[in-house]
Amino acid sequence: MLWACILLPQLAMDAVLRQRDDPAQPLVLLSGPAQRRVLQAVNPAARALGLRPGQSLTAAQTLASGFATADYDNAQLERCQQFLAAWAYGFSAQVSLHYPRCLLLEVQSSLGLFGPWPRLEARLRSELRELGFAHRITAAPNPAAARVLANARDGLAVFDTAQLRPLLRSLPVERAGLPAETANALARMGLRQLQQVMDLPRSSLARRFPEQLLVQLDRLLGQRAMALDFYTPPDVFDVRLELNFEVESHQALLFPLRRLTADLAAWLAGRDCGVQRFVLYLQHRALPDSQVPVGLLSAERDAGMLFELSRGRLENLQLAAPVLAVRLLADQVPAFTPQHQPLFNERPQQSQPWEQLRERLRARLGDAAVYELQHRADHRPERSWSQDPVAAPSPASAPRPGWLLAVPEPWPQAALEVLAGPERIESGWWDGDDVRRDYYVVRTPAGQRGWAYREAGRDGPWQVQGWFA
Repeated sequence: MLWACILLPQLAMDAVLRQRDDPAQPLVLLSGPAQRRVLQAVNPAARALGLRPGQSLTAAQTLASGFATADYDNAQLERCQQFLAAWAYGFSAQVSLHYPRCLLLEVQSSLGLFGPWPRLEARLRSELRELGFAHRITAAPNPAAARVLANARDGLAVFDTAQLRPLLRSLPVERAGLPAETANALARMGLRQLQQVMDLPRSSLARRFPEQLLVQLDRLLGQRAMALDFYTPPDVFDVRLELNFEVESHQALLFPLRRLTADLAAWLAGRDCGVQRFVLYLQHRALPDSQVPVGLLSAERDAGMLFELSRGRLENLQLAAPVLAVRLLADQVPAFTPQHQPLFNERPQQSQPWEQLRERLRARLGDAAVYELQHRADHRPERSWSQDPVAAPSPASAPRPGWLLAVPEPWPQAALEVLAGPERIESGWWDGDDVRRDYYVVRTPAGQRGWAYREAGRDGPWQVQGWFA
């Protein structure tokens, strides 16, 4: 097996930065009681001002000014981990949150779909950058080793135990994933490299140290399996973004809206589904939430399209009061079927498919402003067409083969198995080529599915007129 570890070293900071339109601004995260606020985390811009984790807020304000502050929110940290687990579920069916601020993915079974490990690793890094999360990625034959290698160097990839053992032996003891008390005791004995510990007799280690030491060594070498709880994605996407100030214009809502729709698209990709309807809630201080429903005629999950549709609906809304937070709720997530694309795309790059244009027009102009023309069975010109609202595409009422034969072929009656039918077709009386046939979906002894008919009301020979793919 091959396990990937995605370490998120500044998850709490990234959770706040990705909600701000200026991530380069100095920012510190605070914890502790109101009378003694302490810097829990700082971003690079704040570190350049001389601020460090562990300083008191009073000392930080003495050293520098002009930095923003936010609370270190453990609940927000957990929400981000759950969101990233849902994103990672699109790459592996076995995703674990066993370690804090870390994702474990079993990727051996995913290489056949996403390509060799370097290609999959590049895709993971690209999507994490787009989502706004700093990361370190390693790969190893077991999850414990993958997690420990992330402490050593970003990008390490080991594919068998023979290559893994020398890397583990060179690790410092404090980076081997051991309990802090055990690592300190080993350091006091002069054992600073994992190699020195692995060379000692197991019986001696068992007498002097807790059981966790030998358990961790066995896990690192793949000699003892880890019991992991695997992530199961939720059925509902419900995310809320609190704004830094009261927003009174649509333009200022575009950044949180883009972030929410991008997160929704990543969540949908992880679940391999689409969204056909979701609701934006604009939360005010004293008034009830303003609701902006966004409905589509077919399931979609493209981040750009979801953002444009939401933007069009939002711009048609008159804000009743300043907005304090934006919430996106999607509880209808049907299966997603990508639209078929031609082998050679002859469409100009500046144009867009009809489906996307249709949804953009409906979002900007309203549902009633976009309609389609339908043909009616009436010879009078003024009644031969109708103007109807655009409806979701519906499948044909009866199956039709993809390959229709120019001339029906006779087939032995006993050799066909009837799967569906009959469907009566009567037509052609006005041009002298009248037909009355009962059509069936049939299967041949070789397993082919065909479309065959017999004359209506008769038990005559079969005539095969088409074949299904």
